[in-house]
Amino acid sequence: MIAHLGLGSNVGDREGYLRKTVEAIGNFERSEVRRVSSIYETEPWGKKDQDPFLNQVVEVDTQLRPHELLAVCQKIEKDLGRSTRERWGPRTIDIDLLLYGDVVIEDRNLRVPHSLLAERRFVLVPLTELSPSVSLPGLGKTVREVLEDCQDRGTVKLYKRGE
Repeated sequence: MIAHLGLGSNVGDREGYLRKTVEAIGNFERSEVRRVSSIYETEPWGKKDQDPFLNQVVEVDTQLRPHELLAVCQKIEKDLGRSTRERWGPRTIDIDLLLYGDVVIEDRNLRVPHSLLAERRFVLVPLTELSPSVSLPGLGKTVREVLEDCQDRGTVKLYKRGE
């Protein structure tokens, strides 16, 4: 299954945390990193009084089920020093499961597509770079169309072009 993960960091060596996270994702059992977006510097969303974030999206081909993938992502966050659980607060690394193929999940621990995906330019811009024509389950629109309709006007600027 193709999954898309959103990464964000605004503490310490932001680019280093993104790089370490992509490496760790590449080491997932039964998974392979297919593509990685460029890195974008973005203003904070939700809680504005903090440093800017670096964000990117990773496309993974995985045999892990959604909840298994979430658990592995949470372990990577912990291993890389994420300690705060302040909503939308500063973090060494944040990994969000954005999409898992065309699967829709709504339970206590996981919502896929990510519940705030359509409201966040900092996720939609790198996701559009990788997968503009992917249809978002439950919305009936492509990633590009959702970005065009997004009301978020937060700054998202290219920081480092993807390789």
